[in-house]
Amino acid sequence: MSPKENSDPFPIAGRTFSSRLLIGTGKFGSHALMAEALEESGTEIVTVALRRAEMGEVRPEENILSYLDPERYLLVPNTSGAANAEEAVRLARLGAAAGMPRWVKLEIHPESRYLLPDPVETLLAAEVLVREGFVVLAYINADPVLAKRLEEVGVGAVMPLGSPIGSMRGLETRAQLEIIVEQAEIPVIVDAGVGAPSHAAAAMEIGADGVLVNTAIAVAEDPCALARAFRMAVEAGRIAYRLGRSPRPAQAVPTSPLTAFL
Repeated sequence: MSPKENSDPFPIAGRTFSSRLLIGTGKFGSHALMAEALEESGTEIVTVALRRAEMGEVRPEENILSYLDPERYLLVPNTSGAANAEEAVRLARLGAAAGMPRWVKLEIHPESRYLLPDPVETLLAAEVLVREGFVVLAYINADPVLAKRLEEVGVGAVMPLGSPIGSMRGLETRAQLEIIVEQAEIPVIVDAGVGAPSHAAAAMEIGADGVLVNTAIAVAEDPCALARAFRMAVEAGRIAYRLGRSPRPAQAVPTSPLTAFL
């Protein structure tokens, strides 16, 4: 890796990371397999659904937190399952009271068919949690107006979806994502619908600061191998974005001279 590539830190709310790939912890066949895939991904930020994390007395092999080293990963509690702002705020407070970091992936979806984030409740919850000192990573539809409103509230990052959760359909919202990236003065992390390494690379190429992947890796035939592929795709996409695209001429341009043949 060249010095230019290596000098590309990823800051969020005053904390700096090297990896721009975030990983969710749902749907893995086992906690042990999840831990192996996280290692291969090179991630430094892992999201954990608070409804899945065991806060009480359970056997270590049953507790997902036993497989996540807080010295190695920033564990970001996730309010997945919250149907409104009140539930999301309560979950975030419970995580903090249990000793988890005061970071939260704010996720509110009131219906179970499409799991689309509720913009009104998300904004309300973000206002409360930011006032209480949480670093909020706000999961949203690819809505440029909402993204700016959340930025004004003081969230640490916005996380617009590429397509619905778990759909693995890629960047169906690409046009809106490009507007969000253009306008944002905080990190933009594409979350949901990223089903292949090529999707992650495309998100990074349009200027996203990071990508969160869960389902595609967790349900893969070989989660560890795919985690490595996503790691490389995010790195490649970021390098491509920083270098910029070459000019696109209107007609063909030969790569070899068409004269002086033998």
